[in-house]
Amino acid sequence: MLISTAELSTQTAKIEFEEFDLPNGLHVILHKDNTNPIVSVDIWYHVGAKDEDPGRTGFAHLFEHMMFQGSGNVKKTEHFNYIQNAGGTLNGTTNQDRTNYFETAPSNQLELLLWLESDRMSTLQVTQENFDNQREVVKEEKRQRYDNVPYGSRWGEMMKRLFKGQTYEWIPIGSMEDLNSADLNYAQEFYRKYYSPDNAVLVISGDIDYSEARTLAEKYFGGLKPASTVKKKYPEIIFNQGEAKDVIYDNVQLPAVYIGYKIPGTTSKEIQELEMLSMIMGDGKSSRLYRDIVYDKKTAKSAGSFIWDNEIGGMFIVTATAFKNTNADSLLEDITRIVDSFGKEPVSDKELEKVKNSVENDYISNMQTIMGKADALASYWTFHKNTGLINTMVDEYLAVTKEDIMNAAKKYLTNDNRVVLTYLPKNGKVN
Repeated sequence: MLISTAELSTQTAKIEFEEFDLPNGLHVILHKDNTNPIVSVDIWYHVGAKDEDPGRTGFAHLFEHMMFQGSGNVKKTEHFNYIQNAGGTLNGTTNQDRTNYFETAPSNQLELLLWLESDRMSTLQVTQENFDNQREVVKEEKRQRYDNVPYGSRWGEMMKRLFKGQTYEWIPIGSMEDLNSADLNYAQEFYRKYYSPDNAVLVISGDIDYSEARTLAEKYFGGLKPASTVKKKYPEIIFNQGEAKDVIYDNVQLPAVYIGYKIPGTTSKEIQELEMLSMIMGDGKSSRLYRDIVYDKKTAKSAGSFIWDNEIGGMFIVTATAFKNTNADSLLEDITRIVDSFGKEPVSDKELEKVKNSVENDYISNMQTIMGKADALASYWTFHKNTGLINTMVDEYLAVTKEDIMNAAKKYLTNDNRVVLTYLPKNGKVN
């Protein structure tokens, strides 16, 4: 039974927070949640794969690894030891637009977390030994996650065609050639330019006192110097450049089709419409795509769709993995027919209600953890410069109409605006 959006909206509670800027440009966001005696520190640097230069791909992700290799007052691997010995957890991630580092620990360890983050923001040991070691680690990660797994090259192959000559032409892991040719001087300059307080947002979320947390943030970060880096001017995304289709023979057992449509950046209102469109089209077994080619026609083993939203421009992805006797061209025709239907046939009331329920349920779920709230706060500031969207974005989704979704489909999901990749077994035979 569907839950009405009116019922769900009563379950959403306003997220309270305080925010301020330090004189060096660091934006600090504080959120108090005294439910449990834990605290999360989440720091986002506004640098990702799009900030790399051609021939220098993979540096943003390489630096995610470098940041755990010791700083002025912390020896190699001690960052992990400090936090784990304090009963905490930690990690880092990199994407096209930002790199973040986060820790969660008992709330009496907040000062430790801030000291560790400020130390590596200001005194990271970018040495030849650390650089060479982590470059080899990243190269092995690339082999294991991308080069030596079925369909592992799909996103890299998609982006270099869909964004050829534009921002987002490569994925964060970079190329093996660029990793092999990487040099220490460029790495040190990359750190100096981007790992600075004026290119970061610090979120402290959990069992805190606002006044004490502010004092600690000022103590550990207030004295750090800004880099005053002038960011490069990113070229605008060009839409409707004509359809590109390629067949890739890979070490796979079953044919697969991957379609990518270019879409606008994450701050565009149309992103909400496109995300809801992707959910109706291919999210779950009741979606149009799954019902048609998996359940009814049985020409695909699995199918789905989602958006890959980046700051400046992203991708609307549609995927299907075929059975061994499926003709890939016929499967593409079926997928295209389903995609085109959204520009011709209205979304039903039931479909719209279901997707709005899902959006609000996802929001409620994400707000159940202090790290979930920290990430949302950091994201809204980094990309929108509007932290308050954490309390209003759901309403913007709920205001989307069936006509909005239909118009977004007609505007962006066209053959002239897509890349189609068909993966087939290397030997020409399906096992």
